[in-house]
Amino acid sequence: MTFSISGYCEKTGMLGVAITTSSICVASRCPWVRAGVGAAVTQNVTDPSLGNSMLDYLQKGLSVNKSIEKIVSENNFIEYRQLALVDSKGNVASYTGSKTLGNNSVSEGEHCIAAGNLLISDKVVSNMTDFFSSNKNLHLAERLLLSLQAGLDAGGEEGPVHSAGIKVVHKYLWPLVDLRIDWADEEPLTDLMKLWHAYEPQMIDYTARAIDPSKAPSYGVPGDL
Repeated sequence: MTFSISGYCEKTGMLGVAITTSSICVASRCPWVRAGVGAAVTQNVTDPSLGNSMLDYLQKGLSVNKSIEKIVSENNFIEYRQLALVDSKGNVASYTGSKTLGNNSVSEGEHCIAAGNLLISDKVVSNMTDFFSSNKNLHLAERLLLSLQAGLDAGGEEGPVHSAGIKVVHKYLWPLVDLRIDWADEEPLTDLMKLWHAYEPQMIDYTARAIDPSKAPSYGVPGDL
């Protein structure tokens, strides 16, 4: 039902996830990110609580592999879950339960990991990590979105996708980028890319307003003097 890519930018320290699926509101339950800690995905028959749990273990000092092992050993129905994790140094790990749906696969690349289920082919995930690893010059959000598109171009999942989202963290507790298309009859990735291109020029301004409003650009809304 879902395919995703999680990655770390070695130039900026940013971490993020881009994800898409055939069901509604995928970004509300599957991608989890924490600045300076990691990026996690809990997908397939999703238990949203596992995202924060993976990040909690990373924050306590466990490796990506040990964090996944703890999740697998401590949770019921883990055979239904597919998990992917990247830490703040670009190390990756994953778990795919025995009851993960359809053709499922994971691909590890340089500072990234892609995972999917109900896929047309294994090329979906390998195309994503290949693109990510070969495009270090891009902003992490753009890099993740185009990597996700590379997976869709390779066939994506068995049915059409209807929702998509991206989350990226940098230096602060809140996400630098947190965008989503909760439902589109067609091409949610196209809509998400358009949303990213609209948001990108304003992204730094919103961070500046949070850090020091007195030095931030004017808000540019009616009534703002």
